[in-house]
Amino acid sequence: MKCYAIIPSGGSGLRTSHKTPKQYMRFGNKELIVYTLEVFQKCEEIDEIVIAARPGYFNLLHNIKEKHSLKKISGIVEGGAERQHSVYNSLKFLNASAEDLVAVHDAARPMLPQKVLKEAINSAKIFDSVVVAINAKDTMFNGRENVDSYINRENIFYAQTPQVFRYHILMDAMQKAEKNNFLGTDESMLVKNAFYDVKIVSGSSLNFKITTDEDIELFDALIKKELR
Repeated sequence: MKCYAIIPSGGSGLRTSHKTPKQYMRFGNKELIVYTLEVFQKCEEIDEIVIAARPGYFNLLHNIKEKHSLKKISGIVEGGAERQHSVYNSLKFLNASAEDLVAVHDAARPMLPQKVLKEAINSAKIFDSVVVAINAKDTMFNGRENVDSYINRENIFYAQTPQVFRYHILMDAMQKAEKNNFLGTDESMLVKNAFYDVKIVSGSSLNFKITTDEDIELFDALIKKELR
């Protein structure tokens, strides 16, 4: 059994003020996506890495692969209009068997702890479908301009990545979504929509997704502190 990693990297970073998509911005002399890829390169459980990206960034990604000795990268494929399409293109590229595992991880989550990644993979070997998530810690409420009602946060989770699935399950979920014109926000939603159970695995607050200018500032500060 093999374990593949898919890194969708086609986002345009519309929620930041920077022209360069955040995953290709440089922090400490290397691009953000390099930090993410290095996590999977170092993980013994990962056999191959496939990146989905815009064609305009293919040359950069090939250079990154060579410069940082990311030898597990086996393919760089064209991303789609939505994340879902990018992951689907990557799935179709893989030469995977039905029972192989596929871990999908956001390019802009560069601080994924090895412990969380390994726990997700090992759990998927048992439960077939896994989503990494963290339990809500803050008070939750409904409302617009004013507070309307409060939500019991005990069973509320923030979904993260990686999300790990048997190849045949994720492919089936993707095919059903395409047939039914269903667009999900992540892979766990597609798999659940295809009537599979999805196991929750504890994530980490370190595994935050860099989405806004504030996230960029935080990650930049963390990298600068580490390089001192």
